[in-house]
Amino acid sequence: MAIDADAVVRKAKAGISGFLEEQFRRGLIDEGLYEQARLNVLPNLRRWLTDPHISRLSPRLGEGLRSAVEAARWDELVEAYVDEIKFGTAGIRGKAAMSDEELLILARDGTDAPILKGPNTLNNIVLLLKSAGVAKYATAHGLRSIVIGYDSRVAGQDFARLVSGVFLAEGLKVYLFDEACPYPEMTFAIPTLGADMGILISASHNDRRYNGYKLSAGTGSQFSPRERSVIYNDYIRKTTPAQVALLGFDDAGVDPGHPEDPRRDGNRLVFLGGAAPLAGFDYLGRPLIDIHGMYQDQIRGFISDVAMMKSWAPSIGIGYCAFHGAGRKAVPRLLSDFGFTRVDTVTRHRLNELNGLFPAFQDHPEQQPDPGDPTASDIAVDAFVEQYGADAMEALELMIGTDPDADRAGLVVKVPRACRKYHDNRSHVLLSADDAWSLLLWYRLSQGAGSTKAFHPRPEESFIVLSHITTDALVRLARKHGVGVVKTWVGFGLIANAVERVWSGDDLSDPRFKDIVYQTVDMEGMPRRCNVGCLEQSNGFSILGGPPATAAAMGSNGHVRDKDGVFAAILLAEVAAYAASHGTTVYELIDEQIYLDPDIGYFATDVVPVPRWGEFKGLEGLTRKIGILRRCAELGQRVRDGESLTLDGLPVRSSETFVAGKYADAHQWPGFPDEGIRFYFDEERLNYLTVRPSGTSQCFRFHIQLKAENLSRSGLARQKYETRMRARRIIYAMRDLIM
Repeated sequence: MAIDADAVVRKAKAGISGFLEEQFRRGLIDEGLYEQARLNVLPNLRRWLTDPHISRLSPRLGEGLRSAVEAARWDELVEAYVDEIKFGTAGIRGKAAMSDEELLILARDGTDAPILKGPNTLNNIVLLLKSAGVAKYATAHGLRSIVIGYDSRVAGQDFARLVSGVFLAEGLKVYLFDEACPYPEMTFAIPTLGADMGILISASHNDRRYNGYKLSAGTGSQFSPRERSVIYNDYIRKTTPAQVALLGFDDAGVDPGHPEDPRRDGNRLVFLGGAAPLAGFDYLGRPLIDIHGMYQDQIRGFISDVAMMKSWAPSIGIGYCAFHGAGRKAVPRLLSDFGFTRVDTVTRHRLNELNGLFPAFQDHPEQQPDPGDPTASDIAVDAFVEQYGADAMEALELMIGTDPDADRAGLVVKVPRACRKYHDNRSHVLLSADDAWSLLLWYRLSQGAGSTKAFHPRPEESFIVLSHITTDALVRLARKHGVGVVKTWVGFGLIANAVERVWSGDDLSDPRFKDIVYQTVDMEGMPRRCNVGCLEQSNGFSILGGPPATAAAMGSNGHVRDKDGVFAAILLAEVAAYAASHGTTVYELIDEQIYLDPDIGYFATDVVPVPRWGEFKGLEGLTRKIGILRRCAELGQRVRDGESLTLDGLPVRSSETFVAGKYADAHQWPGFPDEGIRFYFDEERLNYLTVRPSGTSQCFRFHIQLKAENLSRSGLARQKYETRMRARRIIYAMRDLIM
């Protein structure tokens, strides 16, 4: 049935105008956001409903929009049309469906499902427009090929095939994965195959309603801020629906003489997968490259002591949870290769299925399949016990988890019985990324330069990069081993960019790098060019190595230039084997080598998100987030003006606001504290609380670090517990002040 666009717009105008006026009158949205919505929503809605090229690309879009108007979903219509989805540091991310009901429709009907879509949601039109802009940038800059993948998200494969058609139409060669793949494998494939860029359809660890579009450069890293600005401002912003062209797979060019050779330029469509074709998948007679084998060979080369690992691996019980994601094959296969024969995969609640509905996360629609989240780890542990029994759980030394696109790894470790009373009598606890990376870095640095095992550079050549909210235990550990340190703002793209700057010989203490670098330690006057760790609090890890042989290659003796959960999982398994070889556990190894080392010590770190899951909803949520942050900023200013502030009996000594210049326009706040507002409790600045907002979502996080003093071996478990509890109380005290 034809849609009466004028009637839909008239009804939408009456409903949306009344809704906005009521929200503004009640003080639920501020004046600036009210004016923005009043000016943007209806023109955007009319344009999307009446543009014939949008109708050409998405014939059923009007059905979904009309249904939303008839159902008076004014708040969701405002959210979908108030703005354009933000092109952030790694690409775009947003809601693909406003509700579980719409998500099921998307799963059933595919990319043109008749659900509510708009320029501020993740949908076929948005992906086509962004891809057309990126494709035009590619051809204008001489880029000739692209790798495209997807994770387990609903309609992920359909979206990937859709955007592949855009790049084929623009004349690029497309390497397309034949099934859901880890994001790091996609970033590995780009330089390995000599491609010029890559895209993964993924929203990483966000809840099931979300999807996204991760954009990578020819190096496998994220594009630099300058390149992103050019892509967005010169190409994406100028691309219209009329300019979107598509080419079907059947029409993609084939080299008539060598149709089976993926290296031939004439073969415009090449599939990526394993050594053998997948049953039931139609490759259309196109070549298939075994990228899985290459990727796993790459990871194998980073094991420090293969003989030790294979000797002790059979004695270690390991659980693995894929969280419905793309790590489900790579992690167990690599563990098996190194002799871990006691690996039990969690399949209960379909956790090992590629299922974007995330059936194990049904208690709350905003629960996230994040292996670093305590609730998610509890879901994995409970499912393991349900599947294998409590005795099998007790026998596990550790459980590894990876998120849906497998770029993050989480580690659950066994707790010695004497310490369980400090962990709610649990047999296993989730190890924070701060602790996991500290232990992993200690192990790799302790192997020593000149090892005949995996490559280990000399300390004076080495440096690590971490985000400024990641534990200072890593800084102390690096300094003890003579390794330099660079701290950046949050985001693995900035971490990789800092490494590339060091490779280039740049002095990162120069003020012109203030938009990238927060701090450097022991970097001056040393020939440091080899990165031995990129580490972030949000469970991201990689090793980038030394300067690459060519600009687009991976670093010398380095891994991918973005985070890799599969890689981290295998390296952490090696640490577990090392612990077993010394008659101890991972939990006890951290105590001994990190916390009880007087040169490092125990840093209690914690992260509390607000809200607990998801984000505050719509413009009301954005108004609420801005209000909370303004109160926090005012509190920080009062501290700087000399007013006293005490949190859980701990006086605040100073405060600092971090502004990197991102997202100011979206929040109508020139000094928007995108990197956080920090409150210090000591002059050395090792004890602090940071309130850090998301730039693209209506949420924020409390990050805290407290260093325990006067540790003793006999009292360590109690002292760790007391410090953790105080850290949480301080967070709650600040939350009560600003919310």
